[in-house]
Amino acid sequence: MHASPQAPVAPPAPPPAAGGLLARTRTLLELVRFSHTLFALPFALTAAALAWKRNADGFRWYQLLGVLLCMAFARSAAMAFNRLVDRRYDAANPRTAARHLPAGLLSPAAVAVFTVACAAAFVASTLLFGLDGNWWPLWLSVPVLAFVCGYSYAKRFTALSHFWLGASLLLAPLAAWIALRGLFDLADLATPLTLGGAVLFWVAGFDILYACQDVDFDRKARLRSVPAALGVPAALRLAAVCHAVMLGLLVVLAAVAPELHRTYLVGVGVIAVLLVYEHALVRPDDLSRVNRAFFQVNAVISVGLFLVVLLQLGLEM
Repeated sequence: MHASPQAPVAPPAPPPAAGGLLARTRTLLELVRFSHTLFALPFALTAAALAWKRNADGFRWYQLLGVLLCMAFARSAAMAFNRLVDRRYDAANPRTAARHLPAGLLSPAAVAVFTVACAAAFVASTLLFGLDGNWWPLWLSVPVLAFVCGYSYAKRFTALSHFWLGASLLLAPLAAWIALRGLFDLADLATPLTLGGAVLFWVAGFDILYACQDVDFDRKARLRSVPAALGVPAALRLAAVCHAVMLGLLVVLAAVAPELHRTYLVGVGVIAVLLVYEHALVRPDDLSRVNRAFFQVNAVISVGLFLVVLLQLGLEM
């Protein structure tokens, strides 16, 4: 038997004209899936919590504001840029044809303006760390933006694009650490680099899972991805390896961050169970539950790790 053809995706209804600026803002936030900032933000806050624990001055509210603003604006700029440069591929792919640009809910010009505005706001937000005399975030802001936006072109020339995305999110805990502690002692970076490495393999693994949905389209469009290059079964095995490496690095984090002990390691054990569940949801012959694995389980993992680290640090106070 042959699988029945995928039904065309109906475009979402356009926002009501009466909403004005509020409706347009809501549409732009939907474009960049602002709620999915939840994936990377907890890791940035985890690094920040560990940095505040080590800083002699402890917590400062404007530093927290700076981390939140930088994360939100950098991710929004990168996501909007991705939607902009991929709009023709999105229009040709039945799974993504209902997105805002292919569906005509937003114009390329409006998304371009939004991208530039978010990028400028990200650079401006780094000035908050200058209140402590730390100008590294400002100096590194443009290279960081260039790197995370560069991911949007990766699938055009390398199947390792999943790892580029992971490296982009690796920058979240690393950047938060540098923003709070500077960049003067390279040995001090062991903690954020280990946490960032875990983020890299976590993101690469679930992005490989997610890309399995588009294996046929990627091959037809000559886009490069692990599933398109290796096939879905091998891609699922590689994703599992990535998540095993992530768990290993989370264990190593307890060795390089003396603030983390038994409570944290119990949390890592729970994350291992969640990752096993995530992979149990996706099979080569059944990709129908990829979205549940991608959006629900991963949100629990990122927020859960942050809460476990906060609990561990709170027990030591």
